[in-house]
Amino acid sequence: MSFPAYEEYKESGDSFLGDVPEHWNVTKLGFLCHKVGSGKTPKGGSETYVDDGVLFIRSQNVYDDGLRLDDVVYISEEVDEEMAISRVEQGDVLLNITGASLGRTCLVAGDIPSANVNQHVCIIRLKDERQREFVAMAMKAFLIKSQIDACQNGAAREGLNFEQIGQLRLALPSEGEQQAISSFLDMETSKIDGLVSEQRRLIELLKEKRQAVISHAVAKGLNPNAPMKPSGIQWLGDVPEHWTVSRLKYVKSLDTNSFVDGPFGSNLKSQHFVENGDVYVIESNFGTTGKIDTEKLKTITAEHFETVRRSETIGGDIIIAKIGARFGMSSILPTLDKPALVSGNSMKLTLNDEICDADFINWQLTNLKQLGAMDDIVNATAQPALSLGGMNGLPILLPGLVEQREIVHRLRQRLLQFDTLLAEAERAIELLQERRTAIISAAVTGKIDVREFATATLRYQDKAP
Repeated sequence: MSFPAYEEYKESGDSFLGDVPEHWNVTKLGFLCHKVGSGKTPKGGSETYVDDGVLFIRSQNVYDDGLRLDDVVYISEEVDEEMAISRVEQGDVLLNITGASLGRTCLVAGDIPSANVNQHVCIIRLKDERQREFVAMAMKAFLIKSQIDACQNGAAREGLNFEQIGQLRLALPSEGEQQAISSFLDMETSKIDGLVSEQRRLIELLKEKRQAVISHAVAKGLNPNAPMKPSGIQWLGDVPEHWTVSRLKYVKSLDTNSFVDGPFGSNLKSQHFVENGDVYVIESNFGTTGKIDTEKLKTITAEHFETVRRSETIGGDIIIAKIGARFGMSSILPTLDKPALVSGNSMKLTLNDEICDADFINWQLTNLKQLGAMDDIVNATAQPALSLGGMNGLPILLPGLVEQREIVHRLRQRLLQFDTLLAEAERAIELLQERRTAIISAAVTGKIDVREFATATLRYQDKAP
């Protein structure tokens, strides 16, 4: 759908805004606000978080399409009282002011419970509540985000201070026109958000189906008519009769240090990391792809490597997350251009390649993690942690090597289809979000005139039964 431009424009006097409709006014955000400020991290940091209490909004909760509270934490009412100055109110505009998410913003809806923010989230509270929706939409526009990008500071990390926020310039139409534009954008963005939700749901379903395909292949094999036998393992049930039920310790290489964790404590600390060192440090940073991110690996010197060589790893090893929320996740290390070792939060497993295929074993570990097998062996102290002893006893199904490779071959072909569909869904979301930002930007900067469309839509809604 295309929309007309306004009949007359004028120079805004701002290089980012360019020309604006003749009857619009250009102003600074600070003139519209009676509060621009952020919160702080409570004394004690994450240790002060509680299971239930006052919502504590962090930058990972603030998105252009609204608040996402699936990863929210809570603070006690006592801590909230100490931070009363940064309590969130209905109609506040929240803006991320540091880090990779700098510039993400959303309007606080009326149904939010008691909430506070940390130092990475700025509260923008407007003097005139009738301007909230329009200003909140304007903050998502390309031209406002460009202003933010231009004035970010901080040598090591992007940042935005309160004075810079107050200096952000935007164009304002009349109150009635603001409401018309806001109503139009509410409707248009709701449609787009609905389509994005459908794509996200599709992605979840594809991931579930993908995992089911992996699980069936590595636990039941490719032959649906194969005779089965009880595995004797709670999570696995019946397995092909000719498969061996083994343990992880029996499939590792016979070489020394074939299954080890990273250096303990003071043996590998931040002070040991150097720029362009001789040896990579491999962490269990699998990201969203499930593969190890090798783009920004830390490094140490060859001299220090000699003191921690026990934890050396090479391409083809399986890297397993040992500590934290990702415990038990695994991935195969690609071949690197330097020697490497695993960090203290990881384990490395070198397999006996005469009896097992690395992809087959890695997919079995993925399946066991999915089934909850590792939950029974994790040491739940301050944070979840696996031990080498517990992992050594993990059950592993072992068909012959030829059959393992046939399963791997078939799985790769099937998973490629899923990966293609997942990439298409991710691309669809990206395009929809670009469309969302583009239409917001055009409407709130006066590049298109949506007044007639908005008025017609409101009349239709008023007449609807």
